[in-house]
Amino acid sequence: MEFNENFILGCSAIGAGLAVIAGIGPGVGQGIAAGYGASAVGRNPGAQGKIMSTMLLGQAVAETTGLYGLLIAMLLLFVKPFPN
Repeated sequence: MEFNENFILGCSAIGAGLAVIAGIGPGVGQGIAAGYGASAVGRNPGAQGKIMSTMLLGQAVAETTGLYGLLIAMLLLFVKPFPN
């Protein structure tokens, strides 16, 4: 079965849109982590440095999921699947 170029490019655009949806999870997770971090600092201000460093490390790890989704979206949009 032969697909034309426009169909494949359209499917790539749909796939890129779905890949960008992967940014929702890290956004929600980082918001929750920041809320709990602020709450923990409010309860124990003396441990602010330790709490903030642990929270920021966790947020950096969580952000990788969103960056992978962005990378896949960029690949789908800008790398041509057809040899010319």
